[in-house]
Amino acid sequence: IHRLEGLGDLGPGLVSGAINRFKEIDAEKKNNPPDPEWPTYKSGELGSFRRGLQTLPLAVAEYLTPSRVATSHTLTKLEKAEDGRFLATFDTPDGVKTVLAKSVSMTSPTAATSKIASPLVPAAADLSKIYSPPVASVTIAYPKSAFKELPGGTASKPLRGFGHLLPRKMGIRSLGTIWSSSLFPGRAPKGWELLLTYIGGARDKSIADMTESDIVKAVNDDNRRVLLKPGAADGKLLGCRVWPVAIPQYRRGHLEILEALERDEAKVPGLYLGGNYRTGVAFGD
Repeated sequence: IHRLEGLGDLGPGLVSGAINRFKEIDAEKKNNPPDPEWPTYKSGELGSFRRGLQTLPLAVAEYLTPSRVATSHTLTKLEKAEDGRFLATFDTPDGVKTVLAKSVSMTSPTAATSKIASPLVPAAADLSKIYSPPVASVTIAYPKSAFKELPGGTASKPLRGFGHLLPRKMGIRSLGTIWSSSLFPGRAPKGWELLLTYIGGARDKSIADMTESDIVKAVNDDNRRVLLKPGAADGKLLGCRVWPVAIPQYRRGHLEILEALERDEAKVPGLYLGGNYRTGVAFGD
């Protein structure tokens, strides 16, 4: 948002910046046209991979080969070596290991980044002040016959759209639901719809203390109130995961934390700090 505000030349505000950003995108497409063998899509259309977003990092790992990709390594210390490079210390399945690197990029959660990076970037210590509440994600499939009549829906395709968000004044506990099978093909077998619901957040922190069965029941009850017919059959649970530390909250003082971080980070060339506390939670295209 701040970048859009800075792009405008018709006065302050997002609209002016957005107009110039559209011009930038057109120029980028002309200067770097897509491969004609790539799938085509409409502007603003959502996309994914058949096997989910894990497809991209797995493909990168395969391309780089196991000799260059290390997993199950926990970074415990980062310091400057005598030759100016970075010395990174890891806990690994094979014991403690150290790695020398010309540059380091950290996209870890705020608590980890604060602890590891603050000896080199003092302002990183304040990242520990950023609050990230717990959130749970619940994936449930329901028969198409279970859905009530919804706007734009039909008996063969009851869900048409991205999903729904739930204002707190509705008195429904869930935060919102992504209609996965409506967005992307191949997400559910014939006769079924797939829903991904988020519950918890800054105004419902007790979600972290609930059992999985209680969380699933809460989501299922909410789905019944919003989407399903009275007396509809139970859905099929496909997954439930609780993220104790989920989305950073951009509260008052957040910009000051980032400004101080940027100043100190600039004094340590080769060290790059990033993540959802800095550039948002979305996976941009």
